[in-house]
Amino acid sequence: MYHFRYSIIVTIFCLGLAAWWGYSQGGVSGILPALSIAIILGIMEVSLSFDNAVVNASVLKEMDAKWRQIFLTVGILIAVFGMRLVFPIVIVAVAAGQGVIEVSKMAINQPDVYSEHLHSSHTAIAAFGGTFLFMVFLSFLFDEGKELHWLGLIEEKLGQLGKIESIEIIIALLVLWSLQNYLPLTPEDKMTLLLSGLGGLILFVIVDSLSSFFETKEEGEAIVEAVKRNGLMGFIYLEILDASFSFDGVIGAFAITRDVVIIMLGLAIGAMFIRSMTVYLVNKGTLDEYVYLEHGAHYAIGILALIMFYSIHEQVPELFTGLVGVGFIVAAMISSLIYKNKHQAISN
Repeated sequence: MYHFRYSIIVTIFCLGLAAWWGYSQGGVSGILPALSIAIILGIMEVSLSFDNAVVNASVLKEMDAKWRQIFLTVGILIAVFGMRLVFPIVIVAVAAGQGVIEVSKMAINQPDVYSEHLHSSHTAIAAFGGTFLFMVFLSFLFDEGKELHWLGLIEEKLGQLGKIESIEIIIALLVLWSLQNYLPLTPEDKMTLLLSGLGGLILFVIVDSLSSFFETKEEGEAIVEAVKRNGLMGFIYLEILDASFSFDGVIGAFAITRDVVIIMLGLAIGAMFIRSMTVYLVNKGTLDEYVYLEHGAHYAIGILALIMFYSIHEQVPELFTGLVGVGFIVAAMISSLIYKNKHQAISN
Protein backbone atom coordinates (compact mmCIF):
# COMPACT_ATOMS: atom_id res chain seq x y z
CA MET A 1 0.00 0.00 0.00
CA TYR A 2 2.99 2.30 0.58
CA HIS A 3 3.62 2.74 -3.15
CA PHE A 4 -0.03 3.60 -3.79
CA ARG A 5 -0.51 6.08 -0.92
CA TYR A 6 -0.52 9.09 -3.27
CA SER A 7 -2.96 7.34 -5.59
CA ILE A 8 -5.34 6.64 -2.72
CA ILE A 9 -5.14 10.26 -1.54
CA VAL A 10 -5.75 11.56 -5.08
CA THR A 11 -8.64 9.12 -5.52
CA ILE A 12 -10.34 10.28 -2.32
CA PHE A 13 -9.81 13.92 -3.32
CA CYS A 14 -11.11 13.40 -6.88
CA LEU A 15 -14.15 11.43 -5.71
CA GLY A 16 -14.89 14.20 -3.21
CA LEU A 17 -14.76 16.76 -6.03
CA ALA A 18 -16.90 14.49 -8.22
CA ALA A 19 -19.52 14.26 -5.46
CA TRP A 20 -19.50 18.04 -5.01
CA TRP A 21 -19.76 18.59 -8.77
CA GLY A 22 -22.62 16.08 -9.06
CA TYR A 23 -24.44 17.83 -6.21
CA SER A 24 -23.92 21.26 -7.80
CA GLN A 25 -25.31 20.00 -11.11
CA GLY A 26 -28.25 17.88 -9.95
CA GLY A 27 -28.60 18.05 -6.20
CA VAL A 28 -28.41 14.96 -3.99
CA SER A 29 -29.60 12.74 -6.86
CA GLY A 30 -26.58 13.82 -8.92
CA ILE A 31 -23.96 12.61 -6.42
CA LEU A 32 -24.15 8.85 -7.04
CA PRO A 33 -24.06 9.05 -10.88
CA ALA A 34 -21.06 11.40 -10.72
CA LEU A 35 -19.18 9.08 -8.35
CA SER A 36 -20.04 5.99 -10.38
CA ILE A 37 -18.90 7.48 -13.69
CA ALA A 38 -15.66 8.80 -12.17
CA ILE A 39 -14.84 5.33 -10.81
CA ILE A 40 -15.68 3.67 -14.15
CA LEU A 41 -13.43 6.12 -16.02
CA GLY A 42 -10.61 5.50 -13.55
CA ILE A 43 -10.85 1.73 -14.04
CA MET A 44 -11.03 2.20 -17.83
CA GLU A 45 -7.89 4.34 -17.80
CA VAL A 46 -5.97 1.74 -15.79
CA SER A 47 -7.07 -1.14 -18.05
CA LEU A 48 -6.14 0.79 -21.18
CA SER A 49 -2.76 1.95 -19.88
CA PHE A 50 -1.39 -0.98 -17.86
CA ASP A 51 1.05 -1.75 -20.65
CA ASN A 52 2.05 1.91 -20.47
CA ALA A 53 3.05 1.37 -16.84
CA VAL A 54 5.31 -1.55 -17.78
CA VAL A 55 7.07 0.37 -20.54
CA ASN A 56 7.36 3.40 -18.27
CA ALA A 57 9.01 1.19 -15.64
CA SER A 58 11.61 -0.02 -18.15
CA VAL A 59 12.66 3.62 -18.65
CA LEU A 60 12.18 4.78 -15.07
CA LYS A 61 14.44 2.10 -13.60
CA GLU A 62 17.41 3.91 -15.16
CA MET A 63 16.55 7.14 -13.32
CA ASP A 64 17.52 8.12 -9.80
CA ALA A 65 15.07 8.56 -6.93
CA LYS A 66 14.72 12.30 -7.52
CA TRP A 67 13.43 11.90 -11.07
CA ARG A 68 11.17 9.07 -10.07
CA GLN A 69 9.59 11.43 -7.54
CA ILE A 70 9.31 14.18 -10.17
CA PHE A 71 7.62 11.69 -12.48
CA LEU A 72 5.12 10.88 -9.74
CA THR A 73 4.42 14.52 -8.77
CA VAL A 74 5.14 17.05 -11.51
CA GLY A 75 4.52 14.38 -14.13
CA ILE A 76 1.03 13.66 -12.86
CA LEU A 77 0.14 17.35 -13.09
CA ILE A 78 1.26 17.36 -16.72
CA ALA A 79 -0.60 14.10 -17.39
CA VAL A 80 -3.88 15.13 -15.78
CA PHE A 81 -4.19 18.86 -16.36
CA GLY A 82 -1.97 19.08 -19.43
CA MET A 83 -2.87 16.04 -21.53
CA ARG A 84 -6.35 15.21 -20.25
CA LEU A 85 -7.75 18.72 -19.93
CA VAL A 86 -5.70 21.49 -21.56
CA PHE A 87 -4.49 19.62 -24.64
CA PRO A 88 -7.97 18.49 -25.82
CA ILE A 89 -9.16 22.07 -25.37
CA VAL A 90 -6.24 23.33 -27.46
CA ILE A 91 -7.05 20.76 -30.18
CA VAL A 92 -10.69 21.90 -30.30
CA ALA A 93 -9.60 25.56 -30.28
CA VAL A 94 -7.39 25.00 -33.32
CA ALA A 95 -9.98 22.84 -35.13
CA ALA A 96 -12.86 25.23 -34.44
CA GLY A 97 -10.83 28.40 -34.95
CA GLN A 98 -11.81 29.73 -31.53
CA GLY A 99 -9.92 30.97 -28.48
CA VAL A 100 -8.92 28.69 -25.63
CA ILE A 101 -11.13 30.58 -23.15
CA GLU A 102 -14.17 30.29 -25.43
CA VAL A 103 -13.56 26.56 -25.89
CA SER A 104 -13.14 26.10 -22.12
CA LYS A 105 -16.54 27.68 -21.58
CA MET A 106 -17.93 25.50 -24.37
CA ALA A 107 -16.57 22.36 -22.64
CA ILE A 108 -18.46 23.20 -19.44
CA ASN A 109 -21.61 24.84 -20.79
CA GLN A 110 -22.01 23.02 -24.13
CA PRO A 111 -20.33 19.60 -23.65
CA ASP A 112 -22.17 18.07 -26.63
CA VAL A 113 -20.80 20.70 -29.01
CA TYR A 114 -17.32 20.35 -27.47
CA SER A 115 -17.48 16.57 -27.85
CA GLU A 116 -18.44 16.87 -31.52
CA HIS A 117 -15.46 19.15 -32.19
CA LEU A 118 -13.14 16.76 -30.36
CA HIS A 119 -14.43 13.75 -32.30
CA SER A 120 -14.00 15.64 -35.56
CA SER A 121 -10.28 15.88 -34.67
CA HIS A 122 -10.00 12.12 -34.15
CA THR A 123 -8.15 11.51 -37.43
CA ALA A 124 -5.34 13.87 -36.47
CA ILE A 125 -5.17 12.59 -32.88
CA ALA A 126 -5.19 8.89 -33.84
CA ALA A 127 -2.62 9.34 -36.61
CA PHE A 128 -0.26 11.34 -34.39
CA GLY A 129 -0.53 9.16 -31.29
CA GLY A 130 -0.70 5.92 -33.26
CA THR A 131 2.47 6.69 -35.20
CA PHE A 132 4.41 7.62 -32.06
CA LEU A 133 3.33 4.38 -30.31
CA PHE A 134 4.05 2.37 -33.46
CA MET A 135 7.60 3.75 -33.48
CA VAL A 136 8.00 2.74 -29.82
CA PHE A 137 6.95 -0.80 -30.75
CA LEU A 138 9.13 -1.01 -33.86
CA SER A 139 12.19 0.27 -32.01
CA PHE A 140 11.78 -2.55 -29.50
CA LEU A 141 11.02 -5.15 -32.16
CA PHE A 142 14.09 -4.31 -34.26
CA ASP A 143 16.49 -3.92 -31.34
CA GLU A 144 19.44 -6.08 -32.39
CA GLY A 145 20.97 -5.80 -28.92
CA LYS A 146 18.04 -7.60 -27.28
CA GLU A 147 19.28 -10.91 -25.87
CA LEU A 148 16.03 -12.44 -24.62
CA HIS A 149 13.34 -13.23 -27.19
CA TRP A 150 9.76 -13.97 -26.18
CA LEU A 151 8.79 -15.31 -29.62
CA GLY A 152 11.99 -17.28 -30.03
CA LEU A 153 13.53 -17.53 -33.51
CA ILE A 154 10.94 -15.21 -35.08
CA GLU A 155 11.75 -12.36 -32.71
CA GLU A 156 15.47 -13.04 -33.00
CA LYS A 157 15.35 -12.73 -36.80
CA LEU A 158 13.27 -9.56 -36.58
CA GLY A 159 15.85 -8.14 -34.18
CA GLN A 160 18.59 -8.80 -36.73
CA LEU A 161 16.71 -6.62 -39.21
CA GLY A 162 17.62 -3.76 -36.90
CA LYS A 163 20.98 -3.70 -38.66
CA ILE A 164 19.20 -2.05 -41.58
CA GLU A 165 19.57 1.70 -41.15
CA SER A 166 16.30 3.42 -40.10
CA ILE A 167 14.13 0.35 -40.78
CA GLU A 168 11.60 1.55 -38.20
CA ILE A 169 11.13 4.85 -40.02
CA ILE A 170 10.82 3.08 -43.38
CA ILE A 171 8.09 0.77 -42.11
CA ALA A 172 6.21 3.59 -40.34
CA LEU A 173 6.26 5.68 -43.53
CA LEU A 174 5.00 2.73 -45.57
CA VAL A 175 2.14 2.20 -43.11
CA LEU A 176 1.20 5.90 -43.26
CA TRP A 177 1.36 5.83 -47.05
CA SER A 178 -0.88 2.74 -47.14
CA LEU A 179 -3.41 4.27 -44.75
CA GLN A 180 -3.46 7.50 -46.70
CA ASN A 181 -4.03 5.71 -49.99
CA TYR A 182 -6.36 2.88 -49.05
CA LEU A 183 -8.60 4.10 -46.23
CA PRO A 184 -11.93 5.43 -47.56
CA LEU A 185 -11.42 9.00 -46.34
CA THR A 186 -12.06 12.43 -47.77
CA PRO A 187 -9.06 14.16 -49.41
CA GLU A 188 -8.93 16.56 -46.45
CA ASP A 189 -8.84 13.71 -43.90
CA LYS A 190 -6.19 11.90 -45.94
CA MET A 191 -3.95 14.95 -45.82
CA THR A 192 -4.64 15.34 -42.08
CA LEU A 193 -3.74 11.69 -41.51
CA LEU A 194 -0.46 12.00 -43.40
CA LEU A 195 0.65 15.27 -41.82
CA SER A 196 -0.32 14.22 -38.28
CA GLY A 197 1.37 10.85 -38.69
CA LEU A 198 4.53 12.55 -39.91
CA GLY A 199 4.31 14.83 -36.86
CA GLY A 200 4.24 11.81 -34.52
CA LEU A 201 7.14 10.23 -36.42
CA ILE A 202 9.23 13.40 -36.30
CA LEU A 203 8.59 13.85 -32.57
CA PHE A 204 9.76 10.31 -31.84
CA VAL A 205 12.90 10.79 -33.94
CA ILE A 206 13.69 14.06 -32.17
CA VAL A 207 13.34 12.58 -28.68
CA ASP A 208 15.27 9.45 -29.66
CA SER A 209 18.01 11.48 -31.34
CA LEU A 210 18.44 13.77 -28.35
CA SER A 211 18.79 10.73 -26.10
CA SER A 212 21.38 9.25 -28.44
CA PHE A 213 23.25 12.57 -28.54
CA PHE A 214 23.67 12.55 -24.79
CA GLU A 215 24.87 8.95 -24.85
CA THR A 216 27.67 9.38 -27.41
CA LYS A 217 31.20 8.72 -26.23
CA GLU A 218 32.45 11.87 -27.95
CA GLU A 219 30.58 14.01 -25.42
CA GLY A 220 32.47 12.47 -22.54
CA GLU A 221 31.57 10.43 -19.49
CA ALA A 222 30.63 13.49 -17.42
CA ILE A 223 27.71 14.38 -19.71
CA VAL A 224 26.56 10.78 -19.89
CA GLU A 225 26.53 10.44 -16.12
CA ALA A 226 24.81 13.80 -15.67
CA VAL A 227 22.00 12.84 -18.02
CA LYS A 228 21.61 9.46 -16.37
CA ARG A 229 21.40 11.12 -12.97
CA ASN A 230 18.86 13.79 -13.85
CA GLY A 231 16.87 11.67 -16.29
CA LEU A 232 15.63 14.71 -18.19
CA MET A 233 15.35 13.01 -21.58
CA GLY A 234 13.76 9.96 -20.00
CA PHE A 235 11.22 12.20 -18.27
CA ILE A 236 10.35 13.96 -21.55
CA TYR A 237 10.04 10.61 -23.32
CA LEU A 238 7.73 9.25 -20.60
CA GLU A 239 5.47 12.31 -20.78
CA ILE A 240 5.15 12.04 -24.56
CA LEU A 241 4.46 8.32 -24.27
CA ASP A 242 1.77 8.99 -21.68
CA ALA A 243 0.28 11.66 -23.94
CA SER A 244 0.03 9.17 -26.81
CA PHE A 245 -1.82 6.74 -24.55
CA SER A 246 -4.13 9.45 -23.21
CA PHE A 247 -5.44 10.64 -26.59
CA ASP A 248 -7.70 7.66 -27.18
CA GLY A 249 -8.78 7.49 -23.55
CA VAL A 250 -9.98 11.10 -23.53
CA ILE A 251 -12.04 10.63 -26.68
CA GLY A 252 -13.37 7.26 -25.48
CA ALA A 253 -14.46 8.85 -22.19
CA PHE A 254 -17.02 10.93 -24.08
CA ALA A 255 -18.80 7.69 -24.97
CA ILE A 256 -19.53 7.33 -21.25
CA THR A 257 -20.27 10.93 -20.29
CA ARG A 258 -20.13 14.42 -21.80
CA ASP A 259 -19.28 16.03 -18.46
CA VAL A 260 -15.72 17.38 -18.90
CA VAL A 261 -15.17 17.82 -15.15
CA ILE A 262 -16.09 14.21 -14.35
CA ILE A 263 -13.97 13.00 -17.28
CA MET A 264 -10.92 14.83 -15.95
CA LEU A 265 -11.47 13.58 -12.38
CA GLY A 266 -12.01 9.96 -13.47
CA LEU A 267 -9.01 9.91 -15.81
CA ALA A 268 -6.92 11.60 -13.09
CA ILE A 269 -7.62 8.67 -10.76
CA GLY A 270 -6.54 6.18 -13.43
CA ALA A 271 -3.46 8.19 -14.43
CA MET A 272 -2.29 8.41 -10.82
CA PHE A 273 -2.63 4.67 -10.28
CA ILE A 274 -0.68 4.02 -13.49
CA ARG A 275 2.15 6.20 -12.21
CA SER A 276 2.16 4.54 -8.81
CA MET A 277 2.11 1.15 -10.51
CA THR A 278 5.12 2.21 -12.59
CA VAL A 279 7.14 3.14 -9.50
CA TYR A 280 6.03 -0.08 -7.78
CA LEU A 281 7.26 -2.20 -10.69
CA VAL A 282 10.63 -0.44 -10.54
CA ASN A 283 11.12 -0.62 -6.77
CA LYS A 284 10.06 -4.27 -6.55
CA GLY A 285 12.26 -5.30 -9.49
CA THR A 286 9.25 -6.87 -11.20
CA LEU A 287 10.75 -6.47 -14.68
CA ASP A 288 13.77 -8.51 -13.60
CA GLU A 289 11.58 -11.24 -12.13
CA TYR A 290 9.07 -11.37 -14.98
CA VAL A 291 11.52 -11.24 -17.87
CA TYR A 292 8.93 -11.20 -20.68
CA LEU A 293 6.75 -8.49 -19.15
CA GLU A 294 8.44 -5.75 -21.12
CA HIS A 295 8.00 -7.79 -24.30
CA GLY A 296 4.29 -8.24 -23.69
CA ALA A 297 3.83 -4.54 -22.99
CA HIS A 298 5.55 -3.52 -26.23
CA TYR A 299 3.49 -5.96 -28.28
CA ALA A 300 0.38 -4.55 -26.62
CA ILE A 301 1.56 -1.06 -27.60
CA GLY A 302 2.03 -2.25 -31.19
CA ILE A 303 -1.53 -3.60 -31.27
CA LEU A 304 -2.83 -0.39 -29.69
CA ALA A 305 -1.11 1.64 -32.42
CA LEU A 306 -2.78 -0.49 -35.10
CA ILE A 307 -6.14 -0.13 -33.33
CA MET A 308 -5.70 3.65 -33.32
CA PHE A 309 -4.97 3.56 -37.05
CA TYR A 310 -8.05 1.40 -37.68
CA SER A 311 -10.20 3.70 -35.52
CA ILE A 312 -9.65 6.44 -38.11
CA HIS A 313 -11.94 4.43 -40.37
CA GLU A 314 -14.23 2.76 -37.82
CA GLN A 315 -14.72 3.10 -34.07
CA VAL A 316 -13.23 0.35 -31.90
CA PRO A 317 -14.85 -0.44 -28.50
CA GLU A 318 -12.73 0.65 -25.54
CA LEU A 319 -13.40 -2.71 -23.85
CA PHE A 320 -11.75 -4.56 -26.73
CA THR A 321 -8.71 -2.25 -26.64
CA GLY A 322 -8.31 -2.73 -22.89
CA LEU A 323 -8.73 -6.51 -23.02
CA VAL A 324 -6.11 -6.87 -25.76
CA GLY A 325 -3.54 -4.99 -23.68
CA VAL A 326 -4.32 -6.96 -20.52
CA GLY A 327 -4.21 -10.21 -22.53
CA PHE A 328 -0.64 -9.56 -23.69
CA ILE A 329 0.45 -8.65 -20.15
CA VAL A 330 -1.08 -11.82 -18.67
CA ALA A 331 0.46 -13.99 -21.40
CA ALA A 332 3.87 -12.38 -20.78
CA MET A 333 3.61 -13.00 -17.03
CA ILE A 334 2.71 -16.67 -17.56
CA SER A 335 5.61 -17.09 -20.00
CA SER A 336 7.93 -15.42 -17.48
CA LEU A 337 6.89 -17.83 -14.73
CA ILE A 338 7.46 -20.81 -17.04
CA TYR A 339 10.89 -19.42 -17.97
CA LYS A 340 11.76 -18.86 -14.30
CA ASN A 341 10.68 -22.34 -13.20
CA LYS A 342 12.50 -23.97 -16.10
CA HIS A 343 15.80 -22.26 -15.31
CA GLN A 344 15.44 -22.95 -11.59
CA ALA A 345 14.98 -26.65 -12.36
CA ILE A 346 18.07 -26.64 -14.57
CA SER A 347 20.19 -24.86 -11.96
CA ASN A 348 19.07 -27.34 -9.28
